Amino acid sequence: MTTETKRKPVGRPAGSGKSSGGHSQSLVRGLNILEGLAAAPGGLGLSDIAQIVGLAPSTTHRLLQALHKQGFISQDAELGLWKIGVKTFQIGNTFLEARDFVATARPFLRRLTEETGESANLGIRDDGMAVFLAQSESPQMMRMITRLGSRAPMHASGVGKALLAWLPDKEIERILQARGLPRVTDNTIDTPARLREGLAEIRRQGYACDREEHAVGLHCVAASIHDEQGFPLAAISVSGPVARIPESRLAELGGLVGRAAREITTQLGGRLPSASDY
Repeated sequence: MTTETKRKPVGRPAGSGKSSGGHSQSLVRGLNILEGLAAAPGGLGLSDIAQIVGLAPSTTHRLLQALHKQGFISQDAELGLWKIGVKTFQIGNTFLEARDFVATARPFLRRLTEETGESANLGIRDDGMAVFLAQSESPQMMRMITRLGSRAPMHASGVGKALLAWLPDKEIERILQARGLPRVTDNTIDTPARLREGLAEIRRQGYACDREEHAVGLHCVAASIHDEQGFPLAAISVSGPVARIPESRLAELGGLVGRAAREITTQLGGRLPSASDY
């Protein structure tokens, strides 16, 4: 019986998740290889991979061959580097398609209602409009109630502006050309210059404010949820009457909504963009 000398691991220990079954151990090691390759888009050589999983090159090579045979990884014939394969991409893409961000957001909406006493909402962008998909209603007698599926202009709503702020310039231009900037109330932003100024502020502070821009007597604070590319996937908001959400309370609510949006983004495997990216 030959005993192989293991190298000292530099990534996740090869024994993590180890079980008494050899097949389970091989599965864990194979998954560790996939994680290592996923973190190195340019590919890795055999010795680097062996170091990550803490195995001898001969054992590592057998695992690589098994993963390659199943289509999970590929090898650059010229450089000899191993990379993530098509099947791994397909599995990851299935996760992205199957994830239900509405279900993920619901507990956070309920938490926001408990923290603020106000209605919390979830919306997305569709055809240049903000569309509301979920709500946690305020227990207050006077409260903001949104009909699910209802729409609001993006430039005149907290959710809409939170989404607009992180879109590419070309997409913002396309929406403005298609939808314009119609005034909904006297406070609605109605010029491109003012809108762009407002979007820059949203990116700096991490949340958007609707100061009676969609409905007189109503204030709203919103923040966007991002996908794995940093693109705005949806937005959540807290809305209520100005009497309970005065100007002095907007920053406090912005902090709460922004935190919830970041947590949802993390749970969905998303990436938080930076204002410096724009």
